[in-house]
Amino acid sequence: MDGMTIKKKFRLTAFQKIIIGFAAVILVGAVLLSLPIATHTRAATPFNEALFTSTSAVCVTGLVVHDTATHWSLFGQVVILVMIQIGGLGVITVAAAFAIVARRKISIMQRSTMQEAISAPKIGGVVRLTVFILLMTFLFEGIGAAAMMPEFIARFGARGIWMSIFHSISAFCNAGFDIMGNDGGAYSSLSLFRVSPLVNIVVMLLITIGGIGYLTWDDVRENGLRLKRYRMQTKVILVTSAILIVVPAVLFFCFDFKGLPFGERLTVSLFQAITPRTAGFNTADLSEMTGAGRSIMIVLMLIGGSPGSTAGGMKTTTAAVLFANMIAVFRRKEDTGFFKRRIDRSVSKSALAILMLYLTLFVGGAALISTIEGLDMGVCLFETASAVGTVGLSLGLTPTLGLASQIILMLLMFLGRVGGLTIIYAAVSDKNYYNSRFPLGKITVG
Repeated sequence: MDGMTIKKKFRLTAFQKIIIGFAAVILVGAVLLSLPIATHTRAATPFNEALFTSTSAVCVTGLVVHDTATHWSLFGQVVILVMIQIGGLGVITVAAAFAIVARRKISIMQRSTMQEAISAPKIGGVVRLTVFILLMTFLFEGIGAAAMMPEFIARFGARGIWMSIFHSISAFCNAGFDIMGNDGGAYSSLSLFRVSPLVNIVVMLLITIGGIGYLTWDDVRENGLRLKRYRMQTKVILVTSAILIVVPAVLFFCFDFKGLPFGERLTVSLFQAITPRTAGFNTADLSEMTGAGRSIMIVLMLIGGSPGSTAGGMKTTTAAVLFANMIAVFRRKEDTGFFKRRIDRSVSKSALAILMLYLTLFVGGAALISTIEGLDMGVCLFETASAVGTVGLSLGLTPTLGLASQIILMLLMFLGRVGGLTIIYAAVSDKNYYNSRFPLGKITVG
């Protein structure tokens, strides 16, 4: 067997490169966080706990076993923030950024990997799109930090500069990590700013902009307010995102937070409708929410953000396709579509496969943790939905879990960030794909 054959045999696919890239960054982050310099006490953090934090940061989740402010030193917080930024942009996008800055030639294979990483519709123009993504990311994060800085400095002094930068990047990347523990108490998230219109509005805008996807930004940049010229996918994302914000906010306002004044109740309801879409911040005590409210949050966590964004989850487009397919079945229509455009049946099949995969991971992970820890299944479902949706909201369970349960959550976070189909396509070789078809059979459902 000659060298050319060996090289061809061991060539990695784009999906395999994405998975290996994320795994490599997680391991490097875990090593750095396990160093004594990474903690306030200068005591080394056990590797499994450092690995959990690193996984959560790179997968932009926000579930933690240690409060970020009280446990990690400035060095540790910087490492976490760098991993959040890499995880939010995507490992391949960051690698491409270095290649672009170094003026290195990007091959067709590398462009193909970049295309898969940012969910671009075509390989043409993918380098230009990557540059646009990087510029817009740093622009929005910079604006967010500058907007919050006056209030943070007024409350925390010079430390407010670092805190505004940290929370701006964390919010835009939909990570949910916070460093408020020294002031609001461990695991307090943004509860200190529940009545702050500025911080609430800035964080909600950063979460939403980061979660609608890079291609949506590009469409808005090209067409401005000429909505009719938007791609069908952009229209679906914007409409679905609006529905997933407004409807839950109304439900939260009606059934939860009844003890708060009207203005504060309205702000908290809107914030809690946005943050489950993989962001992970909270301004309210989740344990005091009704069972219905927590159930709505679980659904939102599983849906997540949009394709090619900083967010995880099944994606808004997946939920939209499933809903449209249901309507088409009810109306006995052969085709599914949006805005007078038909979508390919393979898209509906992929959406259903993604739904079943996420439900399996969500329920299966909760069942395992419930069995291992002897905990109520409902509480475990909230944590696993938060993990697989890369959200980071918690009912306080995660820091108390044993090693086996932590490993389960790490796997769910990793699978939720890289995407279910990415894992499947990475595991299944192209040569195992066949176009042959079995004879048609009939089955009744419903």
